[in-house]
Amino acid sequence: MLDTNIKTQLKAYLEKVTLPIEIVASLDDSPKAAELQSLLQELATLSSHISVEERRNDGERAPSFSINRAGSNMGIRFAGIPMGHEFTSLVLALLQVGGHPPKAEAEVQDAIRALDGEFKFETYISLSCQNCPDIVQALNLMAMLNPNIRSVTIDGELFQDEVNERKIMSVPTIYLNGEIFGQGRMGLEEILAKLDTGAAKRDAAKLAQKDVFDMLIIGGGPAGAAAAVYSARKGISTGIVAERFGGQVLDTMGIENFISVNHTEGPKLVTALEQHVKEYDVDVMNLQRAKALIPGELIEIQLESGVSLKAKSVIIATGARWREMKVPGETEYRNRGVAYCPHCDGPLYKGKRVAVIGGGNSGVEAAIDLAGIVAHVTLLEFGSELRADAVLQRKLRSLANVTVITDAQTTEVSGDGSKVNGLHYTDRKSGAAHTVELEGIFVQIGLLPNTDWIKGTVALSKHGEIEVDSHGQTSVPGVFAAGDVTTVPYKQIIIAMGDGSKAALGAFDHLIRTSAPAESEPVALAA
Repeated sequence: MLDTNIKTQLKAYLEKVTLPIEIVASLDDSPKAAELQSLLQELATLSSHISVEERRNDGERAPSFSINRAGSNMGIRFAGIPMGHEFTSLVLALLQVGGHPPKAEAEVQDAIRALDGEFKFETYISLSCQNCPDIVQALNLMAMLNPNIRSVTIDGELFQDEVNERKIMSVPTIYLNGEIFGQGRMGLEEILAKLDTGAAKRDAAKLAQKDVFDMLIIGGGPAGAAAAVYSARKGISTGIVAERFGGQVLDTMGIENFISVNHTEGPKLVTALEQHVKEYDVDVMNLQRAKALIPGELIEIQLESGVSLKAKSVIIATGARWREMKVPGETEYRNRGVAYCPHCDGPLYKGKRVAVIGGGNSGVEAAIDLAGIVAHVTLLEFGSELRADAVLQRKLRSLANVTVITDAQTTEVSGDGSKVNGLHYTDRKSGAAHTVELEGIFVQIGLLPNTDWIKGTVALSKHGEIEVDSHGQTSVPGVFAAGDVTTVPYKQIIIAMGDGSKAALGAFDHLIRTSAPAESEPVALAA
């Protein structure tokens, strides 16, 4: 099942295993169970520390398998075959169960061990979801450290009956003790904060003790990371406030235009960014959301947690978010048929009818990807023609299960109270109203800048973007901005990084000029 190259790499990784690993497989007579059986047998041949036991009709989901350290009680289970994006989760689980130390900070590990209670997590994922591994890996680590925590990762495409029964329409979806715990990307610290009710107060108390920063960066995406590196290299005190480090790049699938790197994926790039930032003396304050900016000689940033931070200069790099349709039913049925990431959620709609809203590159690419999974795709474009590149349009129109409708204004998302069952639109030329019966809607109509929190403080364009000059300076002295949140054209990762670097240099120049001593008055010489 594994090719020779992967086996060679995996064998090298498994040499780090020092403790015996027991894998118990729950199998049935399905073809997928045979695939899983083959995978586990191959793993056992790559390390003398791995043993595999096979069981049938043991009451567990089949096919599935648990990973445990001999003599321990670790609640790690995979229901399905963890390939695709989850192959890394499998390898990491084997390493950590086999004694290789996790990278999580000691303080975080201690907090996990101290959690009191019984926690049974069920995480529904798709193997094409780039957001799912973070949650899977975090919960597996928690299950390894605390015997009261159990974590099972469930491939939603394979266990379709469960997905339908629980009306799961997006991944990752996490259940805790049978109840919804969360949906969408979550990191270890965020999960821990939701379980440890005292964590927020402790974090706020720490933040309240922070000294004044020379440069404080709001946002942890490519622009913010680049700004932090350039700032720290100047030897000045630097901090990053981020709602989630990595920003929207975490939701990006394939990246093929990052110069010098032929291909990468968003989460991999974010990991590299974070590692680079942490090589310098940068105070990264994650899971913190800015609420307001108050100008002054020292600029104050108020956080949602109630804490304020102060800095001599600030760089705003809060990026952008998916634009919504703003029609009735969209909010009500979000994650219940209305989705924004076709790569993540597409496999859940296998054999179903879906719509894609938007005829730009992202919309047409989404329709092409979905056409290989779902029964039928209806693409709706507001304008009179598609805006995607010609090569993408040719590919789209070659697909038999895709219908393209232009001059279509979406007016409503309909549903049965629990999930989407249709979409209403108006023909902009004739005025006629139409309904499309379907089970899923993927919205791909662009981005909105994250500037709500600074409206009325910093000058914004008519589109809500921060207006900046050639140095990244905003209308407020000492406040700079970079990346997708600004008026700079072409929202690209590599451009955001350049903008972040430029803004940091501009802010540093501002600090030099504003901190320089006043020019002395000439001294009169005695006659």
